[in-house]
Amino acid sequence: MTRSEAATTTATALGEADGAIPPGTTVFSNVPAVANLDPRFRVALQEAAKDAVADGVEFRVNSGWRSPAYQNHLRRKAIAKYGSEEEAARWVATADKSAHVRGQAIDLGPAAAQAWLSRHGARYGLCQIYRNEPWHYELRPEAIEHGCPPMYADPSEDPRLN
Repeated sequence: MTRSEAATTTATALGEADGAIPPGTTVFSNVPAVANLDPRFRVALQEAAKDAVADGVEFRVNSGWRSPAYQNHLRRKAIAKYGSEEEAARWVATADKSAHVRGQAIDLGPAAAQAWLSRHGARYGLCQIYRNEPWHYELRPEAIEHGCPPMYADPSEDPRLN
């Protein structure tokens, strides 16, 4: 099997069970990418989503929990796209360091949901972590009382990933 055939086989073998998101997924969906999130994180997301609906905003999940295989696939794609490990690290963590693999990160859309969480997320302990990723949120319970911590420019600056 050629390298290209192996990549295609891996990509097609990765599905919902690995964290791929079916269309229309919300923080209330019962799919592995949502169900495998840390329970406290999922509850905070669902509480925020319920309140956002009152403002006409719906949270859509673009990515949540991911299997290590899926994370490795995304990392390989990022290296191919950006041309180096160093540039890929600005966008995709390795599987052993990824908050997505641990069920502690979510990527949300659309832009209205991102804007809503940017304004109100700390109330639920939900914080944007990276300035270059307005869609990426993690649970920071201390934010409820103290506000969200300063953001890293991108994942390559996050000491948890180094």
